[in-house]
Parts: sequence; C-alpha cells; structure tokens
Amino acid sequence: MKKSYFLKHSIVNAIIGSLSVFLLACGSSSGDTSSTSASSTVTQDTDTTVTTPISTDTGTSSSNSTDAILCDYHYNEFNSSESVSTSSNADWACTGTQRTLVANGIPDHMVGTFPNQNNPNEITEQSVSIAYTLTPAHTVTATTLGGPQGATGYVLNGVKIDANTAGSCDDSGNSCSLVGNTGSWHIEALGQTSFNFGTDQNNAHVQPNGAYHYHGMPEGFIALRGGSETTMTLIGWAADGFPIYARYGYTDANDSSSSLKTLQGSYELITNISSTRPSVDTYPLGTFAEDWVYVAGSGDLDECNGREGVTPEFPNGIYHYYATDSYPYFQRCVKGAL
Repeated sequence: MKKSYFLKHSIVNAIIGSLSVFLLACGSSSGDTSSTSASSTVTQDTDTTVTTPISTDTGTSSSNSTDAILCDYHYNEFNSSESVSTSSNADWACTGTQRTLVANGIPDHMVGTFPNQNNPNEITEQSVSIAYTLTPAHTVTATTLGGPQGATGYVLNGVKIDANTAGSCDDSGNSCSLVGNTGSWHIEALGQTSFNFGTDQNNAHVQPNGAYHYHGMPEGFIALRGGSETTMTLIGWAADGFPIYARYGYTDANDSSSSLKTLQGSYELITNISSTRPSVDTYPLGTFAEDWVYVAGSGDLDECNGREGVTPEFPNGIYHYYATDSYPYFQRCVKGAL
C-alpha cells in the first residue's frame, strides 16, 4: 500500500514596508517569479555554495573496507507520482576497488508537486555515473562539498545529496538572491521561514536541469527501507566511500547492544551576532549558514555529521554519517580521503 504524503508549506514572513520580494525557483538566474520574503528582492538558487575546507589538517587515522555491503543494490520501477510518471532506476555494483552507481536520478518514492509556486522546475531524468572507493580512509581533514564541488553523496535510489543553497543576502538584508552566492549571508533551505524554496515532504526540490535532490531527511525513501526507531537504516554512500544512516544510532557508539536514539548534530546558534548581519527582526537566527557554529560535544556527531562506531552492516565499527532532524540535516563535508 502506498503511503500518502502532503507537501509541507513554509510560512513566509510578512512583507516589510512596501518592498516586494520575488523568488525564482531553485537553480537558475532566470525562471518564474513566485513567493515573497521580508524586505528583499530575490531570485532563486542553483543549490551551490561557497566551498572551502573546514580543516587544513592532514593524515589518515583509519581505513575500512565496505566491499560486499549492498554491492548488488538494484532498483527499476515505475514511479506513478503525478510529478514523476516515469521509471526510477539505480544500479550499484562493487568492482575491483570501486563502488559504482549508474542511475537516472528519478526518486523511487512519492514526491510533492513540481513545478510549484516556489519551484517552477520539472523533475527529469539525469545521467548519474559515479565511482566511490571501497576502502575509505578516515582522516582528520574535513572537506566541504556541494554545488560545483560535487554532491556530498548519493542516496541508494540514485538521488544526490546537496544540502547547501546558492542563496544569499547582503549585509543590509534588503538585497537577497537565491543564485550566485553574491552576498555575505548564505540562506539555508531548511529550518527557517523567511524564504520558501518549494521543498516537498522529503526535504527535496528540483534544480533547473530537472535534478531532484535532497537538502535533508529523505523521508519517503526511509519509509521504503522500513526505517524506524527500532533499527539503524543505511540510506546511501558519501563521496568518500563511507556509509550514511538515517536519524537513529546506538546510544553507545561502540556497543550494538545499547539502545537506539535519535542522533543530534553538534551545531548551535551563535550567541555573538555580528553587527554586519541583516536584522534578526527580519531574518531570525537560523536563516543563514553563518548563524550556526560547530560546538564539539554539544551533540552526537562531528562537524560533518559523522562519527566512528558500530552499525548493523559494520559490527567491527566504521566511520559513518547521519541524516539528522537537526542542523546540518545532511553532511556538508566529508572526513574521508578523496
């Protein structure tokens, strides 16, 4: 039986003064105008972001083999969602030293309505062909990915993970664009109500080239995988070759007999607000990526939303990532050698 999903609508802030704000849907410097946001002129994003390494440290701390784990994951079924109406296919294989994926980027679960008022792009087939190492090496270097630097990983259904956006505002907050990263303050897709990116119930939307992609928890896919609070659910592979799990992990990272809990990212909202930041009265904290700071130990995970520990597929332990309900939702960086 197929589950029904309902499109979540972001609450858009009231228009400030007489300034109108226009959002063009995700991914292009051109497109249909739609939606409004407080006191800014806005165009829509390409889901790209400023990409600089979080850390410049080097060195390898451990290596692992993921060979024989989900090496024969194949899917090819028709998706009857009104906004899809075509087949989803994804073929993973392990050959030699690499895990490969050939897919068409079409989701295998129900999706929201695309185009929509805030995202005028149609879902179309993509040509996905990637190869990740079967022997990922956990390093102390955190490398930011996303946008032009490439996806931080792929969900098993062949849909990419790209959590950042290209949206930004200038210091005044009166000039915001969802393309180009021209401003100093980078807009988040999730967890804020000032801008509507047209995301659906899977925390995903569509780029101008038709690429459906995830900014956060892929709820529809997790449901298809039987994800629940009683099991850890492997949902994909990161660009460095390490596995990605959804939401739940062991209370004791190194003890598979410990209970499962909802894992939290280790980011907190800033307490010292820059004098150059757009007004928090217009754009509450959490609107911009710069509003968040990594605080080691404040949550369960590191700066890339990962940790070392045991999993059902890796009982001897492995470094692995999580999609979380808290910021950063999906990893923005990887801690393995590339």
